[in-house]
Amino acid sequence: MTTMMELDQSYSVLREYGSEQSLLSKPDGSSTFVQGDTSILAGVYGPAEVKVSKEIYDRATVEVLIQPKMGLPGVRERAREQCVRETCEAALLLTLHPRSSVTVILQVIHDDGSLLSCCLNAACMALMDAGLPMSHLFCSVTCAISKEGQIIIDPTARQEKECPALLTFAIDSAECNVLMSSTTGSFSVQELQQCIAISQKASEQIFQFYRDSVKRRYSKIK
Repeated sequence: MTTMMELDQSYSVLREYGSEQSLLSKPDGSSTFVQGDTSILAGVYGPAEVKVSKEIYDRATVEVLIQPKMGLPGVRERAREQCVRETCEAALLLTLHPRSSVTVILQVIHDDGSLLSCCLNAACMALMDAGLPMSHLFCSVTCAISKEGQIIIDPTARQEKECPALLTFAIDSAECNVLMSSTTGSFSVQELQQCIAISQKASEQIFQFYRDSVKRRYSKIK
């Protein structure tokens, strides 16, 4: 397990986070990702055979399933699945594997805030472990805006409940562009722009964490 906690910002700091790859034997790629007390286990299957009804002739089909810690998936899980799927589709080179499927399964181990971000980060680490071709990596950062207008990065579940606005962004590693955004609550255009800028800055640390994790893993193989 490798951990890292950085990003010196006046608004807030990222919680301690860590990841471990290749934990599961059956998936083609797997990883865990931990942000504070939020933990996700991810498994990637594919490219594999796809059902005829879901087959796309010129590219692979991406499916994402999020399993809650308890009970059955609901509306919230379906909304998160769409966010993760759209982000994966933007990063993966799907045209290299037409008429096939890539399935990402995310199991929630514990939720203490910034769950969607943790899901996206776990998915990216699992896709890397599976060796699937990607045009760029991606990571995710969640920002919460308090009643006083303070921007909190990587909020806990308690902070999310207390804040009137919550914004989650997926950032690419090539140019730090926003691939996906999911927002709840009300906020101004200026606050939105500030959250994007803070998320882009925080993403630099997460991408460096990705690189360090991969270096440590393959240096042990040698």
